[in-house]
Amino acid sequence: MERSMLVKWLMLLSCICLAFPATGLAADAKPVVQARGECENGGDYEQQTQNNAEEQFDRGKEVFRFDTFGSEEFWGGQLRLHETLSVLPPSAALQLGLKVDAEALPGDFIDQLEQGMVDLDDPAGTLLLLKQDAVVGVKGFFEGDNLVSVGINCSLCHSTVDDSLAPGVGRRLDGWANRDLDVGKVIASAPTLQPFAEVLGVSEAAVEQVLTSWGPGKFDAILVLDGKGFRPDGGSASVLIPPAYGLAGFNLATWTGWGTVTYWNAFVANLEMRGMGTFFDERLTDAEKFPIAAENGFNDIRNTPDLITPKLADLHFYQLALPAPEPPAGSFDTAAAERGEELFSGKAECARCHVPPLYTEPGWNLHSPDDIGIDDFQASRSPTERYRTAPLKGLWAHVDGGFFHDGRFATLLDVINHYNTNMDLGLTEAEKMDLEQYLLSL
Repeated sequence: MERSMLVKWLMLLSCICLAFPATGLAADAKPVVQARGECENGGDYEQQTQNNAEEQFDRGKEVFRFDTFGSEEFWGGQLRLHETLSVLPPSAALQLGLKVDAEALPGDFIDQLEQGMVDLDDPAGTLLLLKQDAVVGVKGFFEGDNLVSVGINCSLCHSTVDDSLAPGVGRRLDGWANRDLDVGKVIASAPTLQPFAEVLGVSEAAVEQVLTSWGPGKFDAILVLDGKGFRPDGGSASVLIPPAYGLAGFNLATWTGWGTVTYWNAFVANLEMRGMGTFFDERLTDAEKFPIAAENGFNDIRNTPDLITPKLADLHFYQLALPAPEPPAGSFDTAAAERGEELFSGKAECARCHVPPLYTEPGWNLHSPDDIGIDDFQASRSPTERYRTAPLKGLWAHVDGGFFHDGRFATLLDVINHYNTNMDLGLTEAEKMDLEQYLLSL
């Protein structure tokens, strides 16, 4: 039976070959099927991956530095902030904490600036800087020489400069928190605050009072969700602008764990920058916790065209590539830092939460207010009602403004003293100093 079936199959195969003789492959013909991992353009998949990484990095940097996501419709079209900037001299802009990208400046302007020949009190200088895309985080829109609108981008708060040319003027430092920027005063300088007043259901004067309470290096992203401008003790409800570097490997990336880096990008681009995109978070339908958000439908935003969503992947990729900066040579005591490292993982118990080399918990990196011994005001404004275990690498680069989410501790020693008392660690004064030096070495 088996022999008979084999004969039949061989006869059928012979018929097929005779019927289609042209299908035979020549001796030098190449196989049609590609090897696994081989790309149509001749390269292999590894090379394609490398090319993709480089291209995505470049696109993400462009988005981070220059893309307004259509926010000019709000900052220019509604707040008319460009009218303020049109008459704002560079000296006043620098005092507000705005930064200038020296690499975007014309060579002759740099020469004049170095020779002290630029009139920093002339508003024409600000218009020139905006035309050159040299004001970090702010993009001007011109009709001829007239500034007709202005938009903002990610680098406004999350970039600064190295002051290599002058204070506030230098090469960009993407991901560094701009702790000089007085966001509230910049916004409050707009000719009208009525769009904010309408959303919050208060007067423009009340909005201005809240904005001017923030101070340099602080911002309150939750104000337009819950309407709380001040803490119960009368202090500002704002928090420190965090750095956006060294976040690769992190799960929840905001002070109170709202979500991942890319979640927060979508949140900020739509709700804070007022760009034109798509955003969804059903947690914002909680009218008790987020009355402003629930009333205004901030839980489900849809814009056509969507100027944000197509750029989120590139933006995310670029941000995760930003490394925490290495501390300058000689900026800490090496011997003390070595002793501090032993304390960090031992007696001080820091590494229980700040797990090296991420210096946060792998996984769900949140803690209750009681865990860290502070009040719950800011935590209670988030869906998690928790505080994030903050990253520590590059800590030396954002000491201005204090520590913890609201800068309540002026120095690292204040933070160490807090935990020493709260957790009954029994650290000596010398051990505290060693631990401080280790933190500054990260």
